Amino acid sequence: MSKLPKKYRFVDLSDYGRPAGKKIAYYLTSTSVTPIHITLLFLSCGILATICVLYQYYWTAAALLVLKSILDAADGELARMKETPSYTGRYLDSISDMVLNILLIATIWYVTEGSVVYAILAIIGLQLQGTLYNYYYVILRNRFHGDTTSRIFEKEAPKAMAGEKQQYVTLLFKIYRFFYGPFDKIIYLLDSKAVSGKEFPKWFMTAVSCFGLGFQLLIIGGMLAFDLKDHIIPFFIGYSFFIFIFINLRRFLNR
Repeated sequence: MSKLPKKYRFVDLSDYGRPAGKKIAYYLTSTSVTPIHITLLFLSCGILATICVLYQYYWTAAALLVLKSILDAADGELARMKETPSYTGRYLDSISDMVLNILLIATIWYVTEGSVVYAILAIIGLQLQGTLYNYYYVILRNRFHGDTTSRIFEKEAPKAMAGEKQQYVTLLFKIYRFFYGPFDKIIYLLDSKAVSGKEFPKWFMTAVSCFGLGFQLLIIGGMLAFDLKDHIIPFFIGYSFFIFIFINLRRFLNR
């Protein structure tokens, strides 16, 4: 099962790791490896990437960020192949992404000796960008009967699925809400009518997917590899202005 029915799929610029992730998941389907194991592996991979940035092994860091994106795709694919979707995995995945984003930008700030204010703005920008993309994508998935572990409005802990414990789902949900709740509210306030919008053309979703975490990490990895580390934080602050362009474009399409 894919996140969207075939008819509504689009070219996702942030999901370049999906083909390799599917192959990894396929080979692990008959093993005892679980999607949670893969999530913890991509978390470890991301932490190793930040350590490499700290010690200025930038090409290695870039490679690890790409590997992290591949593994990030593999955990969801494995869950679908084994038919074991879970809210535990869904929230752990998102929490891990947030932790890695903060660590990565903080490490780049440290090695470039930049402004802490700019670093904070970059983190906020990264999260708002990713939240806008996920907001539109989850609307599509819910509308066209795609993956259902992500909800448009995360207001209360969902009921645990078969094979997972409610106490873990509830705990991870609370942590998720702490990290993501403010960004979800901001994006909803900026484009509350998107939920009832009828037009999400494939080309539009492809364009917005440049805000997906995979594509963000690809940009960061490329800038590290080509010794542009001093420009990463300012870049993502400026990149945030496209949020308003995409929102207004979405409104124009649904006028």
